[in-house]
Amino acid sequence: MTAQTDENNTQLSNAVNSQILLSSIASSVQITSRAVENASSARTLGKVRQGSGVVIGSDGLILTIGYLVLETEQIEIRTHQQKTYPAQVVAYDQATGFGLIKSLVPLQGVEPVKLGKLNDQKIDSSLLVVSSGNLAFTSPTKLIDVRSFTGYWEYHLDSAIYTSPPVVNHSGAGLFNAKGELIGIGSLFMQDVMPAGNPFGLAGNMFVPVELLEPILNNMLQNGMGPNSQRAWLGINAVERQGRIQIVRVTPESPAQLAGVVPGQWLLGLNGKPLESLSAFYKQLWAIPINSEPAKLTIFDGKEIYQIPVPVVDRSANIKKPAGI
Repeated sequence: MTAQTDENNTQLSNAVNSQILLSSIASSVQITSRAVENASSARTLGKVRQGSGVVIGSDGLILTIGYLVLETEQIEIRTHQQKTYPAQVVAYDQATGFGLIKSLVPLQGVEPVKLGKLNDQKIDSSLLVVSSGNLAFTSPTKLIDVRSFTGYWEYHLDSAIYTSPPVVNHSGAGLFNAKGELIGIGSLFMQDVMPAGNPFGLAGNMFVPVELLEPILNNMLQNGMGPNSQRAWLGINAVERQGRIQIVRVTPESPAQLAGVVPGQWLLGLNGKPLESLSAFYKQLWAIPINSEPAKLTIFDGKEIYQIPVPVVDRSANIKKPAGI
């Protein structure tokens, strides 16, 4: 452990009863949202969702994790003072997974937080997780690693934050450094957050770095999405097994399902190029222009290898949006 890490840990320890801690709690809000009619995401995310968000703008702008507000409306936020406010979805960014909502009336007694930089943190530094709602808490955690993350739902980050010990009420929770700056937004609980090759398993959480927001914020505010949200989507959930990619779920009425792709098949290639990893598959897929020629998936069904052409469509065009976004 470095001297800088020791200093960060001491700062955080001293902040437990300080204004830094109080302001971190005050900036965190509970979010309750309800899916729009016939939202496809309701099948996996539920019709009613609850989590946290962090106020980042003096105008009531709140940063959260996108799956809490994807295809939702009738959003209600509750502050640390137990005051409730109506809110609306401002933007959802498919590439980062961020969601933005905004209170429809001025928030009372809530100040926006400052955004921090991930590269200011050292491995093993102490951090603070702040969550809101019925299971509200503040919990110390430590930075375990910073590395890429690849999700089975056509999602990839080149840089993600891994922390431990884990927190259960992680969805949209704020991750704060010793200065009280927001550096991450809670996304997932993970059984193991240790780097690849480490023989020891350690449960924890994955947070999306907030520094990914700055380059796309204006686009999100102006267009309701980030600049990389408009990209090819097939509707495949896949995992890596034994060095190969296996399809485990196909979204109903997605391009992949309509083309005949089914769970259990192995994905070997895309447009004639072999696939080395799930992340490589996503990056090759997203490089294909929207509405181009169908993507040719090389499939192995356990008996034979063949190709299935799948139309290339824009995922953002298939997301149901509430009025006003």
